[in-house]
Amino acid sequence: MKSSTPRRKTASATDIVDILEEEIALGQLAPRERLVEEEIAERFVVKRHVVRQALTDLESMGIIIRQPNRGAAVRDYGVDEIEQLYLVRALIERRAAELIPLPADKAAIANLQKIQDLHAAAAKKGELRTVFRKNLLFHKTFFAMCGNVPLVEVIEQMALKTHAIRSYSIGDPGLLKIVREQHQKMIDLLSTQERKSLVEVVVQHLQPAKEAYLRLAKHKR
Repeated sequence: MKSSTPRRKTASATDIVDILEEEIALGQLAPRERLVEEEIAERFVVKRHVVRQALTDLESMGIIIRQPNRGAAVRDYGVDEIEQLYLVRALIERRAAELIPLPADKAAIANLQKIQDLHAAAAKKGELRTVFRKNLLFHKTFFAMCGNVPLVEVIEQMALKTHAIRSYSIGDPGLLKIVREQHQKMIDLLSTQERKSLVEVVVQHLQPAKEAYLRLAKHKR
């Protein structure tokens, strides 16, 4: 007789990457916190090689670092590194905003609004994992409107590196409110010819998470 108890799905490397990525972005795994292979394997009930693949993927994303004889840890940044990283992000995101046709396609704007509505609803309910995922989707969709695929890919790669940095703002209701307001302003400006205003909002949008992380980094010094 077959058991009526459903079999537990075995976690894949991709599943582990997704969960650890979210936990880093939400601050549940802090910068410099070690990621121990044995503990992860036990947690997800997988073989060590699956964990190693997941850690390799996270390292290639720039989210963690691995050092000989020290294992893996959530990536941390010094003040100078943060400034340099966000300078690059500002340059490439500014350029993408400059390339978006204005006024933008109405269907594309409507799609972006749907994503933002889901982001805002999740924020109000405190569903931070959904907030994180919808935020990523919002930015991917927004920058895709520039039409330059390689530029969009670089923007996404650079954004991945800042997951731990963003963890200091995503759980802050005040900062999250600012993020929602800036998202909405970006959407509204897509229907206009106000290029300068759109670029300014895109660049300003980078600041809350950066400043929150810098305040903590300087406090630790």
